[in-house]
Formats: sequence, structure tokens, C-alpha cells
Amino acid sequence: MMSLNSSSVVKSSISGVSRTQSQSLRLSVRRPMVVAMVNSNGRPERSVGVSVDGAVKDVNAPVAVEVADSESTKPTAVVGGGVEDVYGEDSATEDHFITPWSVSVASGYSLLRDPHHNKGLAFTEKERDAHYLRGLLPPVVVNHDLQVKKMMHNIRQYEVPLQRYQAMMDLQERNERLFYKLLIENIEELLPIVYTPTVGEACQKYGTIFKNPQGLYISLKDKGKVLEILKNWPQKKIQVIVVTDGERILGLGDLGCQGMGIPVGKLSLYTALGGIRPSACLPITIDVGTNNEKMLNDEFYIGLRQKRATGKEYAELMNEFMSAVKQNYGEKVLVQFEDFANHNAFDLLAKYRTTHLVFNDDIQGTASVVLAGLISALKLVGGSLADHKFLFLGAGEAGTGIAELIALEISKQTNAPLEETRKKIWLVDSKGLIVRSRLDSLQHFKKPWAHDHEPVNKFLDAVKAIKPTVLIGSSGAGQTFTKEVVEAMSSFNEKPIILALSNPTSQSECTAEQAYTWSEGRTIFASGSPFAPVEYNGKVYVSGQSNNAYIFPGFGLGLIISGAIRVHDEMLLAASEALAEQVTQEHFDNGLIYPPFTNIRKISAHIAAKVAAKAYELGLASRLPKPENLVAHAESCMYSPKYRNYR
Repeated sequence: MMSLNSSSVVKSSISGVSRTQSQSLRLSVRRPMVVAMVNSNGRPERSVGVSVDGAVKDVNAPVAVEVADSESTKPTAVVGGGVEDVYGEDSATEDHFITPWSVSVASGYSLLRDPHHNKGLAFTEKERDAHYLRGLLPPVVVNHDLQVKKMMHNIRQYEVPLQRYQAMMDLQERNERLFYKLLIENIEELLPIVYTPTVGEACQKYGTIFKNPQGLYISLKDKGKVLEILKNWPQKKIQVIVVTDGERILGLGDLGCQGMGIPVGKLSLYTALGGIRPSACLPITIDVGTNNEKMLNDEFYIGLRQKRATGKEYAELMNEFMSAVKQNYGEKVLVQFEDFANHNAFDLLAKYRTTHLVFNDDIQGTASVVLAGLISALKLVGGSLADHKFLFLGAGEAGTGIAELIALEISKQTNAPLEETRKKIWLVDSKGLIVRSRLDSLQHFKKPWAHDHEPVNKFLDAVKAIKPTVLIGSSGAGQTFTKEVVEAMSSFNEKPIILALSNPTSQSECTAEQAYTWSEGRTIFASGSPFAPVEYNGKVYVSGQSNNAYIFPGFGLGLIISGAIRVHDEMLLAASEALAEQVTQEHFDNGLIYPPFTNIRKISAHIAAKVAAKAYELGLASRLPKPENLVAHAESCMYSPKYRNYR
């Protein structure tokens, strides 16, 4: 690159909007500007970010500042038929390399295409003049609330959920604050669109609907360059990373690189529900290939076209990634593992939980929200957790994670050893009831749940043999809580607790209608995906949704406001108890064991406060001194989607 000397000229072009020199060099206004250094041939050498103030300050220096206006710069026709070929693009042949120069300022046309600062028709008259927007927008000025009303009207016109999802993603890329205001104020209606169940279909079709990239993609081809890739991300103060390798997306299996929809969706909820700033959130997909033949043969698939890497090759890439994250973002960045397959999920959590601030939502988040629902349900059925018997269909990361947290809570309440409290919990996997005689063939995370009992192969037989009071489905297999299973549960329980947690809706163990009908309206039911209210025998039953979105946004906020450096199981218990405390008598009267999402930001603040308090208690907090009122502090730290006023 040539050095800038007295013969160099700095040109500033305000997004094609002409103005006089006195207008562009107003000392009272400071606007970020990108200018280009040009060489002796008038060609730009390199883009440099400066400000108007800085440019004015340098007027007396050897460098000349030339301001373009309509009189001094007249377009010149070129052979290609365009205007003056500033960057040499028209004069180059298709075989020549050119540099993608960008010369612009944060005003005018470019401002309308910056999702972080764009306000659309909500720009005021003064802002339109100050930022060279006059004529670039229709004359009407629309307030934020009317924009929300209009967007909801437009979104409701789409009958297909995936179209609504795409409309929301387009809005997020166009006007960030409007997107979050819309989501916050209509969370119950839009949550199933931006997250489960619609996000599952979006991931399946991600290659087809892919437009602008969101987040970072790190593949096997990038080994040795992971830190460099992290530095390519424009935002430097990252507080939360959600990362997936796409091997177990919801109940849909291996979707490879197209699992990116999950981190993107999760982080939009971190902001909307937990108040984490959007600029502090980073979605990442680790692409190590896929074993999904349909994806590999799909011409629109966006990932590596190879079988999934395992063993040493996989471990080395993940280790490089985790090391680079810590090096680039520090000790307090939260890394949330999302939708990893069982064989990697447990190993990654165990390996990094002592060296990094890590959290697995499928293992820990699911466990925390289910435990909260069970604590609430006790007020409807009576007794303590220790008085109940639990049977799980599904012994993967969700099932064993929930089981372990229940056992921990019972141990905390009764002071009984964890080994004893585990005996109240039984798990069924694809081979039947997990019993001691199967111990040698079990994966390590299933072994604590191998109790003394004769082998039972069929799930219905296991229900009849164990006679649980609580039935929990985390199998990812739809319609496995059959009529016979629900009727059996109802035969030895006055109020059976049935939680069908698998996502998306097609994978749910049973529907709300089936649960209420087959139990004759006696069950206490919650599901992972949302179901409409059910009318049975003249009574309307509203089921709760055991959605991780109740927990992880507030949990993450609690870690951030306390400056926690590690996640401890007691923090998960604190989050569960905080959520259960938000269920009121009115909710219980309607059969709900979870509060409605309409107050989710206040719920998240209470969860954050309890988690932060536990971090301080355990000596894991680094933000000192501890705030006196943690709930108020949590609320004060939350991101607001309200428009900012521009000078």
C-alpha cells in the first residue's frame, strides 16, 4: 500500500447525495465516514474509517481533503456505458481481479440498509434532514407501535408457518429493533414461528431458503484458522455463543450445516426474552459433514458434502474452537452447546465445564424447565418430589439430564445420598427398561439408572410394572404414549402427570387432546411443542408448554450480570425454583404448571436474579460488589428494542 502524502487526496461521498462543502464539514455534527485513499492515477488504494471532525482537523495538514459536490464532480461516460469508473471495474475484463471497494458514510441510502440503525418510516423529519434521508423515504412518518401493528397484519396474511418464519427473518435483517419489539409484544403468537416447531422445518429446508448468512460457519476445512474466523465477526464484545454441529436437530436427526437455524433462533430468544444485546450474541455452526444421505444428494445443501467426521479429527476441531473462543472473547463468554448427538453432548459438557463457562440446553436447560413444572405440579397432586415415582421414555441427553436434576433436587430436600434418590427414577430406552442386568452393555450416561428389576422389553409393560406417578417422554418418537399407556397411568393415579416433551409437534409422544380424552380429563399435561386448548365434557383444558425458552434466556442473563466463570448444578436448581415461583393460583386453577409467556421478561429477570445470587454464594461471580437488588439490576441490564434518537 502506498503511503499517504501531500499529493494524496481523500474523497468523501455521502451515498450519492450531493451537498456543498460547508454542509459536509459542519463541526457540530460528528458522523462516521468511510473514505478512500487514492493513488496518482485516481484509483483508491484502501478504505479508511474517519470522522468529519477528524477530516476537518487535518485540513491544515499536508493531506488535502476534497469534498465532492454536484458541480465539482460530473459523471463521465465510459466504454461500458456506465458513469465514471471510479474503481476500474468497467475497464477490467471478466478475467481481471478487482478490489471490492466500499466508499460510504453512515447516512442516507446506506443507513436505510443497516439493520442495527434502520428505523424505516419512523425516522423523524429532523432525522431525515440531518442524515440525508429526504426523498429516500415516502413523506409519511410512522411511529414504532404502528409499524408493529402493520407487521403483525402482514405476517398473519401468511397461512404457511414457514412463510411467517421467512418474513420474520427478513425483518430481522432489515430492521433489528422492529423485529425484537414485534417478538416481545407478540411472544405467544410468534414463539412457535421463530422457534419450535417451525424452526425445525426451516432447518430441513435451510439450503433452499438461505439468503443472507447469519452467524459463523466453521468447517473441517478451517482447521488451524478458527481464531482467524472468529476475528472475522464484526462484533467484538460477545457474551453468548450458541453452537451446534447439526447432528441431532430437535427430533429431526442429522441436518448437518443446515442446523444453523437453531443457534439463530435461540439467540433471538436470548435477546427478546432475556434482554441480551443482539450485538453480544453469536450463532455458530461447526460443520464436520453429515450422515444424512438426503442432504448430501440435495443440490441446494449448503454444507460439506462428506460423511460426518468422528474421533480424533472431530475432537481436535472442537478443542481448537473452544480454545479460540476463550482466547478471543475471554473467560466469561457463555458457550451453549445445542443439538449435539448424545455421544458428543455428554463428553463435551464433561470436558469443558471445568475450564469454560459452558451450558448444554438439551441436558441442563430441559432438565431445569421440567423440574420447575414438576415442582408446580406438586401443588395440584400433593406430596413432595420424594413421594413420587418417575418413568422416562427416552434415555438420551434430555432424559438423563432431567432425571439427574430431579435426583439432585430430591437429595437437596431430603439430605439423602444421590445414589438413593436415583432409585425413584426409571428409564426406558430402545431396548426396554434400563436394569442392572444390562449394565455391561449400557452407555456411560445410562449406567446410574440401571436398577434391580427383571428385564421388561415393551414400554406399556414397563408402565404397568413400575406404576409411576409421573410419565416423561423425551424419546423423539411420536405417538408412543398410546391410549393403553395413558389409561394405565390413569388406573393407578387420580391425577397422573404426563409430560410429552419431544419436538417438533410431529414427534410429540401424544397430543394434548389425546392425553385429556384418554385420562377422562384427569391428567396434568404439558408438552414440548404448543397445543391448542382442548374441550372435553364441556370443560376447556389449557396445557402448558415445557419450553426451554422459560429457562435459558434468564439463566444466561444471570450468568452475565454476575460475571460467572463456571456453571454449577445448584444454579440450575435455583432457576427451576425461580420459575416455579412464578406460577400463581390463577394458573393452577386453569390446570397450568407453567406461567404464560406474556410476562416472560419479568420471569427471566427473577430467574436471572436467583442464578446470579447463587453464583455470588458459590464464589463464582466476578462482578463485584454484588448489587443490592438483583431483580432490579437484571431488569436494568436488559436490552430495549425502543428506537434511539439520532442527532
